[in-house]
This record gives sequence, structure tokens and C-alpha cells, in this order.
Amino acid sequence: MARVSLAVLAALLLLVDPCHARPEPEPEPEPTEDESFGTTLVDGIGVIYNFGDSLSDTGNLLLEGDASGMLNYTTSLPYGSSIGEVTGRCSDGFLMIDFLATDLDLPCLDPYLEAAPRTARELYETGYFARGANFAVAGATTLDAAALARRGVVVPHTRSSLAVQLQWFKDLMISTNEGRPNTTMKDIRETLSYSLVMLGEIGGNDYNYAFATSLKPAQAGGGGGRRHNNFGRRAVTKAMALVPDVVRAITNTARELLDMGATRLVIPGNLPLGCVPIYLSAANEKDPKAYDANGCLVGLNTFAQMHNAELQKGIKRLRALYPAAKIAYADYFGAYVQMLRNATEMGFDKGSVTRACCGTGGGKHNVDLDRMCGSPGATVCATPDRYISWDGVHLTQRAYRVMTDLIYHEGFASPAPIEFPPRASRTGRSSWDTVSWNACL
Repeated sequence: MARVSLAVLAALLLLVDPCHARPEPEPEPEPTEDESFGTTLVDGIGVIYNFGDSLSDTGNLLLEGDASGMLNYTTSLPYGSSIGEVTGRCSDGFLMIDFLATDLDLPCLDPYLEAAPRTARELYETGYFARGANFAVAGATTLDAAALARRGVVVPHTRSSLAVQLQWFKDLMISTNEGRPNTTMKDIRETLSYSLVMLGEIGGNDYNYAFATSLKPAQAGGGGGRRHNNFGRRAVTKAMALVPDVVRAITNTARELLDMGATRLVIPGNLPLGCVPIYLSAANEKDPKAYDANGCLVGLNTFAQMHNAELQKGIKRLRALYPAAKIAYADYFGAYVQMLRNATEMGFDKGSVTRACCGTGGGKHNVDLDRMCGSPGATVCATPDRYISWDGVHLTQRAYRVMTDLIYHEGFASPAPIEFPPRASRTGRSSWDTVSWNACL
């Protein structure tokens, strides 16, 4: 398969403006009391609902029992090793959604599939999901498997696409209100009026699976498995063709949520794919001109920026249709690049920013596509907090803490979806610190 030259994607730079201006963080208000919860709410948020993939799954894939392929080992140690428990999170510890919840003084979100053995009345009477729920599933796509198959893209993991997660949300909203006498859509709208809805990140796996088609089987005598290869033009073209449909699926889901009564919605963009160790390792690009100053692949980052630019256009249209709602774009791309640039100041080992803490193969990135973290022979670094990448795909707990601060406290979400109280009011914890996790385990 032919190599992708810089020219294949460089033309996209003419369509993408990577320098999105961000407003300065607004002054942070004091928290307010809410009698219905009997507690102090941060900026009026009492509930979080989350949709997404492995960046925010807190246990749904584990409960599905469908971990296979590259996700085969994510539901066992060393995943969760920094917190001493396997939870189904694709990291050594906690995720951005966990840090965001604790920053809001809310409990960490339980995975939706924990509701399976409970009746609607039990859910209502016990208030099991009273403070929110997590519908994200590791490996999930925006488009469903059938739609991707028609485009020649195979979904190797879960079938719990964004549409499935949205249906779970609808089912839960009915279930948790069902025990209430004469429940109506007005009750659901009331719940959503003090809820934060996180729509993603999702969509990355649609592209990941398209790019995966360019990883060729190893040549005879090469030891089996896949050999590292430059991404082919066909795979890039296939991924590019998905962008309009992926963005449309996200914005259509947002419209359904807003029509149901959501008033505060966060829609994250894609990460810089060209900075992710598994892509750097798989591309095995020898041309120095293929990399930027951060050591990331220019072509793949340009592709991610194309998705993000189209997504922001869709968000702009949503804001025009729903002017009373706060619809924020979370710049995961910009926050990740900021973390790379300031790695040393943020406590990371500058020499390991594109190297997986847990993996096999050694070398510059410590990623072997056929022997991922957790597989026999894989090793774990001694200090995960010094690494950005946990397993070559997902981030470490420490990196997720940093990302959370950059996005929700340092202006990488626009407009700011949450007005936090001054840091001194937030139990006195500093910018990058982890917290007590009794509410999460």
C-alpha cells in the first residue's frame, strides 16, 4: 500500500485553522445551596450524564464482557494498578470524567450497565443514578457497525455505538422517573435543567478502525502479527470520508438531548492523533519532515484538526438553534499539545512524552500492536505519574488530571461550561492533585 506523503494531508491545512482563540477564564463564583439535594452545588450542577468511548468508560465494557483484541487486557491488572483495583477504566487509575465529577463535588459516575439487574422502581426508590450515569463504552463508535461496514470499516469491539448509548439514556430517564406518580416529560426536563451532559469524546474509534485497515500482516518470517507500516492513502481517504457522517451523528445526538431539555452540553473534539504513541509506532515514519516540533506526525494531526473544525461548525449551528442552552466545545487537541509543550513544568518526564508506560517492544514508543499493555511479557514503568501515555493509546491518571484542569479550569473549553468557585473553596486542593476516591470505588 502506498505511503502517505506530507502532501496528501498538508492541503487540509488550508481548510483548518489550528489556532482557535480561547477566552480568558472567567472569574469563579461561590458555590450555591440547593435544597433538593441537601448539599452545595457547584454552578448549579447536581447531575452528570456522560457518553463516549474508552477515554471515559468507567466499567461498561467490563460489564458487557466483550473486551477483545487490543482491549483484551484492559479489564484486568495492571489497569487500575495506581488505585489498587480493576474498575474497567482504560488507565492506571482515574479518568477525566472522574476528576470533573470530584471537582463538582459529585460522586464518580457508575456505569449504566450496573442498572441491568435492577427494576425501574428500585432505581427510583434507591436513587441509584440520582447524581448521573455513564453510558460510555470502550471501543464504541459514533456510527453503528452496519454503517461502518458499508464503508469497508470493521468494528472489532463493542456494538454499543452512540445511538445505543442514547437509547440507554432515554431508557434510564424513563426508569428513574417511573416510580414518581404521573411522571411527565416535564419531570425529565427538570432533571436536565441542573444536569451537565458530556457528549464525548466519541468518533475517534470510527477513524481508528478505518486507519487500522492499513496495518499490513507481517511478511513471511517476520515473526507473525502486524508489521509497522506507513499509513496508506486508501485508509486516509476512507477515514476522511467518514468525517461528515461522524460529525452529523454527534450533532444529531446533541439535538435530541437538547430537545429533551438539556441546558448545558459539552462536546469535545478529537485528540491529536499524530502525538499518540501507537500511531507514531505504527507509522514508523523515517522522514524528519513528517514530524512537528513536538515530535508528532503532521499528517495525522491535520486530519484530527479537520474533524475538529467540522465539529465546531456543527456546534455553531446548534448554538443558533438553541440559544438558551450553553453548548461548549472542549479542545482536547489544544490541551494535549499544551501538555506536551509544558511537560517538564507539569511534572512529566520530557523524554517519555511519546512513550507508553505500560507495553512491550521498548524503543522510542514502547508499543507493539500485537502485545499491548497487560499481555504476557509487557512491563510497567516504575513511575506512571511521570508519563503522559499509559498504554500507547490511553493516558495515565496523572495526564487525565492535567487535561481536566486545562480544559475546565484553564480555558480550553469555550464557552466555559462551568463556573467553578475559587480554588481555595474547592477543599484547598492544588491544580494537579488527586483527591480522595471513596466516592469512586
